[in-house]
Amino acid sequence: MSTPCCVSQLACCCGTAACSCCCNCCPKIKQSTGTRCMYALYFLLVTVICGIMMSPTVEQAMKDNIPFYSELCEKVNAGENCKTLVGYSAVYKMCFGMACFFFFFCILTLRIKNSIGCRAAIHNGFWLLKFIVLAGCCTGAFFIPQEETFLEVWRYIGAAGGFFFQLIQLMLLVQFAHRWNTNWTSGVKYNRMWYAALALVTLILFSIAVGAVIFMGVYYTHPEACLLNKIFLGINGGLCLIISMLAISPCIQKLQPKSGLLQPGVISVYVMYLTFSAFSSKPKEMIEIDGQNKTVCVFPFNSGSESDKKIVTSLGAVILLACILYSCLTSTSKRSSAALRVYRTSEPETERARCCFCFGDDTDDYEEDNTTSGQSVVYDEEDGTIYGYSFFHFVFFLGSLYVMMTVTNWFHYDNHRIEQLLEGSWSVFWVKMVSCWVCLFLYMMTLVAPLMCPQRFEA
Repeated sequence: MSTPCCVSQLACCCGTAACSCCCNCCPKIKQSTGTRCMYALYFLLVTVICGIMMSPTVEQAMKDNIPFYSELCEKVNAGENCKTLVGYSAVYKMCFGMACFFFFFCILTLRIKNSIGCRAAIHNGFWLLKFIVLAGCCTGAFFIPQEETFLEVWRYIGAAGGFFFQLIQLMLLVQFAHRWNTNWTSGVKYNRMWYAALALVTLILFSIAVGAVIFMGVYYTHPEACLLNKIFLGINGGLCLIISMLAISPCIQKLQPKSGLLQPGVISVYVMYLTFSAFSSKPKEMIEIDGQNKTVCVFPFNSGSESDKKIVTSLGAVILLACILYSCLTSTSKRSSAALRVYRTSEPETERARCCFCFGDDTDDYEEDNTTSGQSVVYDEEDGTIYGYSFFHFVFFLGSLYVMMTVTNWFHYDNHRIEQLLEGSWSVFWVKMVSCWVCLFLYMMTLVAPLMCPQRFEA
């Protein structure tokens, strides 16, 4: 029983076979899905290692628990107490290796139309060999000469790549809002309950957005301090109101009859989240009250204990990583790729309204699958690819740069620790605040662009 299973796993790791689990009870998996998940696992592994490299807690634990730690570091030429394997420079090198890995496959998979062919086989198989190549790229980065010059140049390349990756995230959010509204609106003519669901969700979203404005107005402003908070809260709240009125204006409704309040509700909630996150990331302000220096404009329910900080940091890291993986995996589907090219992708007339619309696939189910032992694999790309292979790797390349900049706190990398991921710095504050405005601008353009260039957009 185990022999065929082992053979199939060896074919998965060292050959062109698609990767599958060695379990008959597992549901069928499409080759396109399995491939993307495997690359996501590679990405996740390197990201976790980068987090470990930025953690003095882990470094101290290794010193305390690994016998002959100093001698081992000297033997592998890692410096005293493995100093070259920790800190922001080590993260830059690891992410450089991962970025090179994905950029190489971005070039290798250009213009692949289906899964039949040598290059497609390399993309969908040979997982053990590709893992060795990834490990080699990350290891080789530690031997780059002229380290200071490399780190300085790579830092600015990482900032540019991280910005473009965040732009993709925001465009996906706008596309998600439009698709949600379109999908649920398509069910209104068959069942009026969908109209009630739209109204209820819209009401909840705007209630959250308004509640967030009130919350931040109470706790993140002060009569004698926090001037930036007051200005930006007013600007962001006003812009959310403007896009909401614009979405239901007669001129927009004429060209986009499906435009409603659900989309600006989604955008407003996300903008308020980014605003709250920016305020929380800003360095603390202190003013003198009754002869004592007191910190103002901070989160009111933070007890400040170390356990609370670890929980918040861990939760924030998980949410951040989930958003990155979601952006990497979903931005390469045909629907999302069309949205990223700034074309309105109208839903087919047979669009079926459903609660979990975001988990749909771009293709129909295929009946052909392999019948070997273990999990069945559906080879769904023999006639045509489900997603763009080259663009898929390019998004992961940008994701590598975004992880690098986020883990090292963007330009405030000196003496930074992963435990301080959510603590304040001006660079993080401005990144998040600019993201608010970019998100609002992108959504506004989806409303206004059909008025300016009607030939490029479908009604």
